[in-house]
Amino acid sequence: MPHVASKDQHPRVCVVYLLRSGPAGVEVLLGRKRRGLGVGRLVGPGGKLEPGEDARSAAVREVAEEVGLEVRAEDLEPRGTLDYRFPFRPSWSQVSDVFVAERWDGEPRGGDELEPGWVPVDAVPYDALWDDARYWLPGVLRGGSVRARFTFGEDCATVSGFTGSGVRAAVD
Repeated sequence: MPHVASKDQHPRVCVVYLLRSGPAGVEVLLGRKRRGLGVGRLVGPGGKLEPGEDARSAAVREVAEEVGLEVRAEDLEPRGTLDYRFPFRPSWSQVSDVFVAERWDGEPRGGDELEPGWVPVDAVPYDALWDDARYWLPGVLRGGSVRARFTFGEDCATVSGFTGSGVRAAVD
């Protein structure tokens, strides 16, 4: 469904976790954010949906723009939706579609937005990601899905509460 912006709706975004088989097992492509919201954190490629764009199309575009890989829409596996609430900075609130892909063309390269690198799924440094990731990303990387709302505290960095499915106790 295409994204139609309204002043009462949180912006729609997408994120893609690319998985491959590596020497130590399954690896995920994460990138250090170079600018914008979350600068310095590790994230999956992704970003805002453009007006009239659906989440799959945005995911294909964002992966190409941020890490130089060509992923086909049909190779994106939907894994859920995350509703992020920032009561102390409402302009940061957003709704994210989550995808996983195991097929693409090309080799990852850095750009203005991200400096990508492969990380073993069993060694993801959750303290370097947004705080919410520790609650849901381990399950998604192992084949699960998530539909949850995360509320961030006054520091706009720490999860103060969550509801939904596909969420479990935090990984340290």
